[in-house]
Amino acid sequence: MARFDLRRRLTAEFLGTGTLVCAVVGSGIMGERLAGGNTALALLGNTLPTGAILTVLILILGPISGAHMNPAVSLAMARRRELPAGEAVAYAVAQMAGGIAGASTAHLMFDLPMIQLGSTVRTGLGQWIGEFVATFGLLATILGCLRFARAAIAPAVGLYITAAYWFTSSTSFANPAVTLARALSDTFAGIRPIDLPGFWVAQLAGAMAAVAVFGWIHEPRGQEPSPGLRRPGRP
Repeated sequence: MARFDLRRRLTAEFLGTGTLVCAVVGSGIMGERLAGGNTALALLGNTLPTGAILTVLILILGPISGAHMNPAVSLAMARRRELPAGEAVAYAVAQMAGGIAGASTAHLMFDLPMIQLGSTVRTGLGQWIGEFVATFGLLATILGCLRFARAAIAPAVGLYITAAYWFTSSTSFANPAVTLARALSDTFAGIRPIDLPGFWVAQLAGAMAAVAVFGWIHEPRGQEPSPGLRRPGRP
């Protein structure tokens, strides 16, 4: 696979996160407008485009930058020493900038103010546990596919997020950059800026917990090798 320079990889992360957020915010606006006050229908209209665009973005950008589009994922890759720490920071900056640009683009498409402040209350232990679970599961999906089914990463992540929208109390933000962008959108997908820290802590904790747990699960050191596979020099 071609090795792309950092500028191209950061551009891919910027564009990917921006497109993802544009889809999240835009589908939330469209879903709410068409749902006629039915919140469940609006959420469904928000969910399906998000899972679909994630699949597409991972397919087209994965070979360039890895298609992290998520500081929690970049941090996890740095923790696993698969991405230099300095590049992980640069990825996170590009992702957050892209997310803000994506939210602003969605607002402009729907004739809304370009920059807003979210007003939807999303706080409390239940929401934080939801974000921990959502991010833990996202990283578990990525790490499991990296270990056993690399070709399935794109559909697996899309399907996981589609499901997590509905089984987590927080509707699965699972992404610090997307969370920041959604704090700048007073729409169906929004969140109050004051609620950001709790979500960020839960997301990063979920990501690091997944790295630790699945790093251990995937490491077969505790298994005794079969007789035909014993190391040279061992009885």
